[in-house]
Amino acid sequence: MAAPIVGEPPEPFSVPVVICDPDPQWAARYASDAAEIRAAVGASALAVDHVGSTSVPGLAAKPVIDILIQVPDAADEHVYVPALEPLGYWLQVREPEWLEHRVLYQRVARGSDHDINLHVLAPDVGAAEIARLLGFRDWLRTHPEDRDRYAAVKRELAARRWRFVQDYADAKSEVVEGILRRAANSPE
Repeated sequence: MAAPIVGEPPEPFSVPVVICDPDPQWAARYASDAAEIRAAVGASALAVDHVGSTSVPGLAAKPVIDILIQVPDAADEHVYVPALEPLGYWLQVREPEWLEHRVLYQRVARGSDHDINLHVLAPDVGAAEIARLLGFRDWLRTHPEDRDRYAAVKRELAARRWRFVQDYADAKSEVVEGILRRAANSPE
């Protein structure tokens, strides 16, 4: 099931998934983006973290910086959306039934110098998902065998044509869940 889209669906809706070799610039881009987000949102930004594949050194990824911002109440959009819009973000996904998750985007096609997915969650409602995102990132940063396994699956899946990028993401679920199980069962 596709996420609830705010406004018109982005065009093109069906695009190939492009996986790039690791780029050391991803960390610098995140750092700059995070500083702008913190400055714009102020004290309502409880935490800003680099998540997703670009946050793992050495991992091939779609060239999209995924950022997680934690705010007191993700449903309280007027606290953060108007502050982020002047930076070029727009609210595209609203999921009140799933942890009050929101996603704002920046896209090269709309004038940004790189693509960004800005995920918004509240630490109380979204605690489990926040822990999952950060735990997955941290595990891949310290376990190159799982990082490489994940990269291979991503490249294999990217060779297919997907109707929605979410279908590609869903297809990775089995390998992601396997890695998360190993991380949860690890004595580390």
